[in-house]
Amino acid sequence: MSIEISKVTANIGARVSGVDISKPLDEEQVTAIREALNVHKALAFDDVHLDDEGQQAFARHFGDLTTAHPTVAAVDGAPNVLPVDSERGRANHWHTDVTFVLNPPQASTLRSITIPPYGGETLIASSAAAYRDLPAPLRALADTLWAEHTNDYDYAVPDEQIDEEQAAQRAQFTSIKFRTAHPVVRVHPLTGEPGLFIGGFAQRIVGLSVGESRKLLDLFQSYVTRPENILRWRWSPNQLVLFDNRITQHYAVDNYDGRPRRLHRVTVAGDVPVGIEGKESYSIEGDASHYTSVAG
Repeated sequence: MSIEISKVTANIGARVSGVDISKPLDEEQVTAIREALNVHKALAFDDVHLDDEGQQAFARHFGDLTTAHPTVAAVDGAPNVLPVDSERGRANHWHTDVTFVLNPPQASTLRSITIPPYGGETLIASSAAAYRDLPAPLRALADTLWAEHTNDYDYAVPDEQIDEEQAAQRAQFTSIKFRTAHPVVRVHPLTGEPGLFIGGFAQRIVGLSVGESRKLLDLFQSYVTRPENILRWRWSPNQLVLFDNRITQHYAVDNYDGRPRRLHRVTVAGDVPVGIEGKESYSIEGDASHYTSVAG
């Protein structure tokens, strides 16, 4: 069978069929999937029968793997696999994975393990479509801006709602503090496509106050989260979603009444982001060499 790509929405998302990703892929198949990812930003594979090792083997077709996370514990015996578990916290905020390090992952894979009977969707947004939507004056402004990304804050729970378990999770998440400056507009290294590179870890625009930064970041973010730019993925058993972490954001919807929900995440090491003017991101605080190599 040849690989078939079926669009899910106009701006983001496609289903992939005609390939068994539980088996080693040949060069032609990897190229076809990579090209589809470049176009559609997020790809869904149905009826996949993978364990943690199989998920890692699939992800390795696209580059070296990162460890599970710079500060959060991996699945026992699988240092490259992060359990995305409702009992360990909920990422119901818009973000791009691990942008607080110098070279965030280029791609992420999520595999369904335990699915609630309702809700629990993952939203994935195209930051390329968001950039295209910007009016010309806003686009010109965004092209010149840099943002400081950090893990040194809690992105999900207000202080007054923190219990002891959540406080421990927050302490683990910030056990190594990272701060990195990235361009607000990142140029995709394979396609040359510009996209808004912001999300929940972007806390301040370089050169502006926190208050000024928040207004601008919220304005740009409103283009990312337009419904037309979002894939709303309703999980089923035995599914895997691959998304391009360089030009998307995502959000785990907390709408399943606390029922068990668990995905496993494996991420592929990325390159250092580059802005419109060709300048690379730079680290301010924190060494992530234990977490990721830098993709060439």
